[in-house]
Amino acid sequence: MKNKNNSFSLFDFCKKRASKMEIYGKESMDENGDIISFIDQAAYVTHYLQLNRSNIAVPYADKAEELLNLWYEFVIGKEFKGDIEANMAAESSVAMQQYLFPDLFQAPFQAPQKPKFTFIDLFAGIGGFRMAFQNLGGECVFSSEWDEQARKTYYANYGDVPFGDITKEAVKNKIPHGFDILCAGFPCQAFSLAGKRLGFEETRGTLFFDVAEILRRYQPKAFFLENVKGLVIHDKGRTFKTILNTLDEVGYVVPDPQIVNAMYFGVPQHRERIYIVGFRKDLGINKEDFSYPEQKEVTKKWIDVREENPVPAKYYLSTQYIQTLINHKARHEAKGHGFGYDIIPDDGVAHAIVVGGMGRESNLVIDFRQKDLTPTTRIKGEVNKQGWRKMTPREWARLQGYPDGFKIVVADASAYKQFGNSVAVPAIQATAEQILNTLYKHGIIRK
Repeated sequence: MKNKNNSFSLFDFCKKRASKMEIYGKESMDENGDIISFIDQAAYVTHYLQLNRSNIAVPYADKAEELLNLWYEFVIGKEFKGDIEANMAAESSVAMQQYLFPDLFQAPFQAPQKPKFTFIDLFAGIGGFRMAFQNLGGECVFSSEWDEQARKTYYANYGDVPFGDITKEAVKNKIPHGFDILCAGFPCQAFSLAGKRLGFEETRGTLFFDVAEILRRYQPKAFFLENVKGLVIHDKGRTFKTILNTLDEVGYVVPDPQIVNAMYFGVPQHRERIYIVGFRKDLGINKEDFSYPEQKEVTKKWIDVREENPVPAKYYLSTQYIQTLINHKARHEAKGHGFGYDIIPDDGVAHAIVVGGMGRESNLVIDFRQKDLTPTTRIKGEVNKQGWRKMTPREWARLQGYPDGFKIVVADASAYKQFGNSVAVPAIQATAEQILNTLYKHGIIRK
């Protein structure tokens, strides 16, 4: 959304103005009479504006138009009345929308004008699945993500704000009927080898059942799920068996899932994840009709994704912190454990980037290019002169296969979390292409 200086974004509008505005009425309420948060109002509006050329926008249309009228009347009309009136006379409604929402229509990764298929993006994060499927000609017709910072990044890059909590019935009801493929990197913490591994006993683990319910209700032609490889052995395999049985019960043929390593698909990161693909039973697709992509040779090294220019001193470790890491590793080695920091050589492959714990310290690098090591943050000791530094968020983005045009619009702490939780785009895309080829081959969707 523009101000008179043309510098206002829709997301900033939602966040900065929401706390100051009290706009109440039937327009700002859901079907249960609950007030819709301003960021969720933005989900209605952005989904509608992105999709209003097709019937797919129907689930969002009525509420989005109500909200747009509300915004015009109570906000825009007051603050930008002169600008709007000057343009209203000469501009069409579409042109007016582009005037009011420039950041929406100028997002760098827009859907193709003539999409070959449609998909939804659940537990969307920052849109790794979306990037992969858009690259193959698909259009995302619904996205959902609860984390506010991830929604900000998603909007900056794709032009729509994801809906919030997919466990809520009101959110499930916004999914349009007739989409082709469901994508979901459903939360993995409950199944991780590093966690307590409580699985379905933990709330996060039960989110799989929300995916299953959406499959049962909407019956897309295919689905693509991703999770940590520890899911396979959780609870001696019983959790995974339950998942496969549930997918069968809701009507899908599931070829044998496969653990896929991202480093064989063009990124220098040793990242193993379980991929689960399924096809609706009535389509006549057998398990043998689908095959996962063949692994390629490892061609990319850490040096290939390193920042082109010297990185700021804030990414270099302090002398005291380095000593802490050395002591920590020595204690674990004495106990026969392999925990601790690790330095990735220029010609090496990074470990899986993860959130929390030793996530960044397990992927340290040596880089002597920065000559000004004056501290820019509070540290104990001095900035080390041995070249030890953490990778930057942009380097993590490259490790996950995101193009350099992908906008990083959040603070470093949030950016590390977002990329660490994301999928590896090239590996996802290679598998997505196999899904589409299977659907093309059987004449279920057209190229």
